[in-house]
Amino acid sequence: MPTDLIALLSPRNLILFIIVLTRLSGMITRAPLISAYPIPVQIKAWFMASFALILFPILSSQSGFQVPTSMPELILILLREFMIGYITGFVANVVFVAMEVAGDLISMQIGLTAAQAMNPMTGDQSPVFTQAYTVFASMIFISLNAYQWLFSAVYKTFEILPPGYKFFVSGNLAHNVIFYSCEMFSIGFSIAIPLFAVMIIADFLLGFTAKMMPKMNIFMVALPVKIYLGFVLFLILLPQMGAKIAILIETHLSSIIAVLGG
Repeated sequence: MPTDLIALLSPRNLILFIIVLTRLSGMITRAPLISAYPIPVQIKAWFMASFALILFPILSSQSGFQVPTSMPELILILLREFMIGYITGFVANVVFVAMEVAGDLISMQIGLTAAQAMNPMTGDQSPVFTQAYTVFASMIFISLNAYQWLFSAVYKTFEILPPGYKFFVSGNLAHNVIFYSCEMFSIGFSIAIPLFAVMIIADFLLGFTAKMMPKMNIFMVALPVKIYLGFVLFLILLPQMGAKIAILIETHLSSIIAVLGG
């Protein structure tokens, strides 16, 4: 028994556990839901440590990890591990950031930008429609059991990029990160365009109404009409939007390994 304990607490195992924990820390820094909601840091730390304890025995028996011989080499390995985890969480979180973009665009067009409340996702003030979109995407994420896909993807990253792997930023990786950064805006625009286009047409019609009826106070009429029309269209488009969000979440979780070069 003492021999097993000494082997368990060997420098190789301790450093390997720290490396696994570092990659998980990077993932949780940007992961959907876990990074957004105001979860206490202590709970996140215990969660990461528990998951690292689950992965550590598997990786210890499978990987041919070599202990770094110097502190600068260990620091570089930890930086690489954190970057791998951060990119994993970043790709999984693209859809949620896109929902915030879509909500901000629609809130601006409807006229609800000033109507802000506490956002449970971030803890900051945000428009009502932005909260509706992000909470709706969160419900779909949970209903799909997408968090299981996310942790499965993290485990697969250890297969294609083992601990201590000579991993540096390549042109292909930089291209993938930039591509998914642009995807945030393209997905946000695609979600917002149906409702956004109808609201622009409503603005034109209200403008014609103001020209035809000069004595009518169009500003007092336009704001409640646009808010009412926006909520009705949001409810009408909700099923189609939910199906699209589900497809987007599945697509981005499935592409995590491809982004890292696997």
